[in-house]
Order: sequence, then C-alpha cells, then structure tokens
Amino acid sequence: MQRLSSLIRSLSGGERPPGLEAPRNLNGNRTMFQAFEWYLPSLASDDSIPGTSYYAALESILPHLSAMGVSYVWIPPGCKATSVHDAGYGIYDLWDLGEFDAKNNGKPSRTRWGSKAELESLCAKANELGVGILWDAVLNHKAAADAKETSWAVKVDPRDRTKVLSNVQELETWTKFTFPGRGTKYSDMKYNWTHFSGVDYDSRKKEHGVFRFVGEGKRSEWAHDVSKELGNYDYLMFADLDHSHPAVRTDIFNWGAWVTSTLNLGGMRLDAIKHYSLSFIADFIAHLDKSVPHGSNLFYVGEYWDADTDVLEKVIKRFHGRLNLFDVQLVYTFSDFSKGRKDDLRTVFDGTLVQRDHAHAVTFVANHDTQETQSLAAPVEEWFIPLAYALILLREHGGTPCIFWGDVFGNHGPRPRLPACGGKLARIIVARKLYAYGPQREYFDSSNCVGWTRLGHRSRSNGAGLAVIMTNSWDRQSKRMFVGHRHIGEKWRDVLGWDDREVTIDSRGFGTFAVGHRSVGVWIHEKAPEFDMISRFTFPRVGHSAAAPDPRLLPV
Repeated sequence: MQRLSSLIRSLSGGERPPGLEAPRNLNGNRTMFQAFEWYLPSLASDDSIPGTSYYAALESILPHLSAMGVSYVWIPPGCKATSVHDAGYGIYDLWDLGEFDAKNNGKPSRTRWGSKAELESLCAKANELGVGILWDAVLNHKAAADAKETSWAVKVDPRDRTKVLSNVQELETWTKFTFPGRGTKYSDMKYNWTHFSGVDYDSRKKEHGVFRFVGEGKRSEWAHDVSKELGNYDYLMFADLDHSHPAVRTDIFNWGAWVTSTLNLGGMRLDAIKHYSLSFIADFIAHLDKSVPHGSNLFYVGEYWDADTDVLEKVIKRFHGRLNLFDVQLVYTFSDFSKGRKDDLRTVFDGTLVQRDHAHAVTFVANHDTQETQSLAAPVEEWFIPLAYALILLREHGGTPCIFWGDVFGNHGPRPRLPACGGKLARIIVARKLYAYGPQREYFDSSNCVGWTRLGHRSRSNGAGLAVIMTNSWDRQSKRMFVGHRHIGEKWRDVLGWDDREVTIDSRGFGTFAVGHRSVGVWIHEKAPEFDMISRFTFPRVGHSAAAPDPRLLPV
C-alpha cells in the first residue's frame, strides 16, 4: 500500500478550480471526516521525506477535504501512549502531545502521529480553512506506568463484575505515574493506585483477572452510571481511572480546557464512554462550556458502542443536546445488507438512531474499529459502500455523516482494500455540499429499489437539487420521481458516471431515473453550478495501493 509521503508529493502543487471554495460556515450540511484507519502506516520511519509525519501529510490534504465540504476532521489520539507505535488508545500522559522524552530514556519525543509543533501547525491550518479539528479524547484509563506499587483490591467475576470472588488482598500493580520526562510542566499531578478503580493484573502473583481497588477513600463499588454489560462495564483495560476522585477530576478538567485552547479545537470524539461515568462526562463538557471562550460551540460525539438504540437515546437525553452518538445499529444494518442477511431496502433505517433522533446521530459506514480483523469488525462489502454513503450523505435529516479515511484512500493491513466506490466517493461528498438541500420526496416503495429526491434551495447552487436511486437487485431498475416544476425540460445525468444516459424532466416535473444492478445513481441537472467539476472530482485508484488524490483534479 502507498505511504502517506505519496500524498504529500501529489498534493504539493496546482491551482484551486473555480467554484469549490472551502466552506467557512460550519452550519449547513455538517460533515465529519475520520482522518485515519487502524493500519495507517506512520511516517516516522519514512526516509524518503525526512522530518515528515502523519500530521504534515494531513495538513497537506486539509484544503482538499475542506473543498469537498468537510466541516470537522477527527484526528487520532495525539497524547503520549505506550510507545511510538501505539495509535494512541494505550494512553500514558494526557499532557504530552509529542513534546517530551516521556521516560527520560532517549526515546523520541513525538507520538506515532508526529510532534507537538506539527500538531499545532495542522490545527492552525484547519482553523485558517474554517475546519474544526475533533480531538480523540481517551479519558477512561492510563497505560505504561512508570513504576509498580503495593495496592489493595478484591477480585471480581470477569463475566459479572458486581460479584466479588475474594477477600481484600495485597497486590503489586503498575499504577504509579510520575511522568519523569515532562516533570511538572503543564500539570503537577502524579498518579498512584488510589486514583484508579481497577486493573487486570497482579504482578506479585503474576495473576490475570479483574481487580477492583478498595481502601480508605475508595468507592465500595464500580461507577454506577456505566454500561450494565457484564454486570457493570466500568473496567475495560489497563489502569482504569476513578473519575469520582477529586484530583483526577481536576486534572482532566484542566487538561480539557488546556488542550482545547492550545489547539483551538472544534470539539472532541470521546472514546469508550460506556465504560466510565456519564455524570463525569457531563461535568467535563459543562466545564469546557464555561472555561473555554468558544466552549458552548464545541461539537462532541461519544463512542458508546451499543446496537440497542433505546440505550443510546437514554444517554443522549442525559446531556440535554450537548452530546452526539455514533449510530451503531446503522453500521450493523449496512453490513447485513451487504452480506445478504437483510434484503428489504425499505427497512434500512429501522431501529437506528438516525431514525429516532437525527439531530444527535453521527452516521458512518466504517471506522477503525469496524475494519476486518478488529474487535468490533462489521465490514460492509464493497458493492454496498456507495449505497451506504448515499444514504448517509444525501438525505434530509440524515444526521451528521462521518466519512472514513479508508474508504477515500484505501485500507492497509492484513486485508487491504482499494478506495471505495471505484475512487468516486468524493463525488458523493461534493454532491452533499452543493446539491443536497431542500424538501425531500421519498420513494421507498419497493423492497429492492428505493429512491428519493431533494428539491433544492434557491440559496444553494441555484436550487439545483438531486435525485438518488439505488438497488440491491441483480437486475437493472428504474423509478419515476418528482424533482420539482422549476426543473421542467432540464437534462439530468448521473454524476457518478455509472449510467451514461440522460434523463429529461417532463412537463409535470418528473423524471424516470435508472440504476444498474446492485448500484446507486446520483442524478443532477447537467448544467447545475459545478456539475462539470463534480464529475471530475475523484480519488482514482493507483494500482493496488491506497490511492492518492490526483492534483490535476483536486483544488489546493
């Protein structure tokens, strides 16, 4: 697969084609982009461009993402983790953004993704373009402690953490964090076992399990407002933070305000929130609302991995509109349709969060956890990916869609994939930016062929609008749909280029739109503003590799 350095080379020149200017208003059709995949190679060892990093590569790509209509870019965890190879979820120090030799042992100060200086440059560029950076905040645990220490705990049943299996016992645990490389810069907080709720290993007995800490000042149980899976799912991994401890709360609150102000963030993606106190998260958000100048405008999305939409709705209600959640059921549904386990397209949104609460749903087709071989793997077969993206990007009340890096540039890893949609996903994204406005007409009237139209708004692309038709059938399908009287006599074409015929809108404002087998068509007036540009806006395949954008076709 192609290295990130190729992106830097390919995006180093060119002129911005007219019309696709970067959006500077984060309202409108809000769109997220997850700017990494699990197997994305680090540039740390890439000698072809000395000194480059993931952050530098992403900074080069930002103008192109902005031009496509991306409002928020979700970057991977940028805090110091277990090693330079860690993606960031094995977090060590919140306050080290790639600035310090963490253990004073001569190891590089950068994280897997780059240095603090490169991160600051990336964020400055994003703000210049009007793109919000979403920080991936890992607040559940700490890893790679600096020393072992004596602690006291009870062992609990790993299948039901509410059941205690032992008396109080003395353990030796990796829970002492002194941050020798950073010292007291930014924060003088040092962590010991009393700042955590549990661990999964006793070094003294070399025993694995789930251990809940006990002792003076410690809670007599896990946090109560967490997922009830496994009885109580407070403990997930590493040294599990006790968010009821006053010193822990203060340190994390201070860090949240500091990192948001330092980088001028647009918001946060909160990792693994089913595993720690929802009350703490609410207090954390409230603190940032008050302590950061633009705090009340920050965008938050939580990863609460549960396909039960009733559970997600209850979580959302606790936050009074300040927290959005990923639509877990929807991605499982997409996977099921792609594998033939479901086949009635009229039911594609049944039981999903976006159907129940579109205002707080973040919809997606894939992410780093759902990739093949990952713990939450729910891969969507390649033929269905264009249909899925049309469903989340082009509909009214479709939530906040999140586009996955791997679907634009391709996935690395043990089961690599080429860019989705034959390299044409960018066209669907730009269609959202330019044409997906106005009232929606539904045509969910057939089990294997559905469609809808957006009638357009006069303030957007001269009210162009669009029509979408899709099928999971092996036969070619067509559907007569209303696009509006203002479009009578117009010639419409499939912007994806998968159907080369034209459709003439009749005297009643209807057109008969076609689609090939197991495919989708996105139809737009051929003389709509930027139609010629959108039809050439693509991320082409480059051999058997993660495709780099062609600078001849993309603005910079």
